Amino acid sequence: MIDLLIRKAEWHTLCFRIRKYYSLILKKLIMPTTKSKKATGGQTSSRASNGSGKSKTSNGKNNPGAEQQNTKLAKFFEDSLKDLYWAEKELTKALPKMQKAATTEELQNAIEEHITQTEEHVSRLEQVFQLIGKKAQAKKCDGMEGLIAEGEKVVEETDEGSMTRDAGIIVSAQKVEHYEIAAYGSLVQLASTMGQDEIAEILNETLQEEKETDELLTQIAETNINWEAELEDDGSE
Repeated sequence: MIDLLIRKAEWHTLCFRIRKYYSLILKKLIMPTTKSKKATGGQTSSRASNGSGKSKTSNGKNNPGAEQQNTKLAKFFEDSLKDLYWAEKELTKALPKMQKAATTEELQNAIEEHITQTEEHVSRLEQVFQLIGKKAQAKKCDGMEGLIAEGEKVVEETDEGSMTRDAGIIVSAQKVEHYEIAAYGSLVQLASTMGQDEIAEILNETLQEEKETDELLTQIAETNINWEAELEDDGSE
């Protein structure tokens, strides 16, 4: 029975990785490789003052992102970036501990892969800070601090080598993923609202990876770990 569950888990993981691979290929084929725009016809990217202090493109339309750094929304966006930057940097420290505490190799590998992704997420946020002309700064994220602490408590309260510990680690990890999905999804929309399409695209790339990680964790839990954890005796009389 256990061998069957393990084979089923490996098959689901393989299918997920194949879908992810083809998704990346399609993204490279469909999405533009650069956000720079060349002048075409009567429209150019050069800006001219309209006399009111607002920047316009040569076709007479206001540039949506020209004054975004001076708005209340832009300030909120920057503060949210700092919050998320702190969260991602803290996760690069917390995830290796969770990986070490995990029981199954499958979960350990999934966490290891996400550690690499998280390091890339930090780099992308630094790129976003550069695009808005701000220094990359971290501001303590109370929400992520609480989620990390909760995950550490799960490890402390579960037996080493048990499937119940892995089930608990997955629950904690998915809470983190859902927090990040909400955070990145909101920032993607705010960036789009401010006319920062390049920033929205960068943040959306991370958003999609967070969703994929959440889906992978669900597959790992449902095909193997949760079932074996349910069979473990708690040792009480």
